[in-house]
Amino acid sequence: MTEKEQFLSVLEREFPTTMKVLKAFPSTKGDIKPHAKSKSARELAWNFVTEEKAGAQALDGAIDFNKMPPAPASLQDIISTFEREHRAFVERIKKTPEAELNKPVKFFTGPKRMEDMRKMDVLWFMLMDSVHHRGQMSVYLRIADAKVPSIYGPTADEPWM
Repeated sequence: MTEKEQFLSVLEREFPTTMKVLKAFPSTKGDIKPHAKSKSARELAWNFVTEEKAGAQALDGAIDFNKMPPAPASLQDIISTFEREHRAFVERIKKTPEAELNKPVKFFTGPKRMEDMRKMDVLWFMLMDSVHHRGQMSVYLRIADAKVPSIYGPTADEPWM
């Protein structure tokens, strides 16, 4: 199995779990923030779209977070956008030659520091960051008094036994 195939396998395995977490969020509570410095639930949900868009930009050769589209007004629109954009992202990766994934692109490596990183490493970074944000979203679910679905194991709301 190539690294690209491994990445696509993990990306596709994680996507339904992320969708389950996003769809569990009450649409009327998108403005919830656990702290004044935190993003709202709606803003956090939009991260899933922007991270995949940044991955696509990396494939194009340059990432520009200033060129990200604004988030839709509703959580449901964000979820729909993520579903659509994810399919396009997967197809984009499938069509990208393995050799292209090993080429460098500038990416953040620290505060106010950009360095060359392999495009494939940027894709892995974005995927792992999405998994991190999904964990954050599960905390937001609890704060919103919503049920937290199983992610990698049972939850108080979705026990396995």
